[in-house]
Amino acid sequence: MSFLIDSSIMITSQIFFFGFGWLFFMRQLFKDYEVRQYVVQVIFSVTFAFSCTMFELIIFEILGVLNSSSRYFHWKVNLCVILLVLVFTVPFYIGYFIVSNIRLLHKQRLLFSCLLWLTFMYFFWKLGDPFPILSPKHGILSIEQLISRVGVIGVTLMALLSGFGAVNCPYTYMSYFLRNVTDTDILALERRLLQTMDMIISKKKRMAMTRRTMFQKGEVHNRPSGFWRMIKSVTTSAPGSENLTLIQQEVDALEELSRQLFLETADLYATKERIEYSKTFKGKYFNFLGYFFSIYCVWKIFMATINIVFDRVGKTDPVTRGIEITVNYLGIQFDVKFWSQHISFILVGIIIVTSIRGLLITLTKFFYAISSSKSSNVIVLLLAQIMGMYFVSSVLLIRMSMPLEYRAIITQVLGELQFSFYHRWFDVIFLVSALSSILFLYLAHKQAPEKHMTP
Repeated sequence: MSFLIDSSIMITSQIFFFGFGWLFFMRQLFKDYEVRQYVVQVIFSVTFAFSCTMFELIIFEILGVLNSSSRYFHWKVNLCVILLVLVFTVPFYIGYFIVSNIRLLHKQRLLFSCLLWLTFMYFFWKLGDPFPILSPKHGILSIEQLISRVGVIGVTLMALLSGFGAVNCPYTYMSYFLRNVTDTDILALERRLLQTMDMIISKKKRMAMTRRTMFQKGEVHNRPSGFWRMIKSVTTSAPGSENLTLIQQEVDALEELSRQLFLETADLYATKERIEYSKTFKGKYFNFLGYFFSIYCVWKIFMATINIVFDRVGKTDPVTRGIEITVNYLGIQFDVKFWSQHISFILVGIIIVTSIRGLLITLTKFFYAISSSKSSNVIVLLLAQIMGMYFVSSVLLIRMSMPLEYRAIITQVLGELQFSFYHRWFDVIFLVSALSSILFLYLAHKQAPEKHMTP
């Protein structure tokens, strides 16, 4: 009876997550497009639902909600479904819609879709060769073999996003990095933009007047007809045509300059708005967060470097370890196990909420940046693939943030994976991503003032 109640709770939550994914698909991703393939919408919503269910099971694991055997069963079912979607369903439909957009292959799209899926499976399986994730004890299509490869891709994606986010967040929030923009700077740039637009208009007027003069002369004076007219138009050039070519080149250059000036003007206005916003209470709050995240970024880079150099992987979750160090230092009586459970629950909850929110915002921006009416189905499926791998990898990494007694079922379900490898791999990719982001933002910040100082 308890199993039926537990299953009804899980099914209800999955229906809720599926509905939320469906609404997000309709209201955010596809609000500017006509939905022609409902299978894409279903696949995206199913991926989102089962991804969120994994996070729900982590929360249930900490709080002790549901029976232990029920949680284990739903962990198994959830992982099997999400791996089936990520490894078989989504790649096949991505190939199917790619082939469907090619007219020459339209009649045999099913055959070519299967060939593309087999190609994906070959490279997906070869992905395991360079990494210590293979285990000869398990079958070819076991959960361990599939989730180990999905984990490598997902952890790489998570580390890249985390490295860039850890650097970009303080750079965006802190007023220290804002350029000093005044009304004089904006007026000077707008004056240059208006002068450029006036020059474009005057040159286009000259071109129009020249064409009109050439047309009138051609109509009135000695205009040959028939075959001789065609020969003359090929062998001779009209007077003033060379000037038209030169003027057109100048107009093209000025139009390109006007586009750059317009973008720079919009950038200055945005910077000025950020300066004004930084003076408000909310702006000062985000400025404080920027300093906090900058310290966190430095600490994270330092710890990633230490972990890589000394080949170190923590065996105790950070909350319990931090409380133990504090209690031992202060010498006070404190129930470490009780408080580590509650603080770990809060920490894991924050990680889950921010991960889902951040990923959905990123996916929305990415979709609007590159989608079109023909490619939208393929891009949504790619986003579903990325989302599923991201969330599966989050489970592998969040496991380390949980106390030991709550890792048992997760470790049992995931199988004999090399968890230490994924943490080391995350540290390596995070360090590369963070350092590359620092270099990129430094060069962008350094070049921005020079660009606006150019007369």
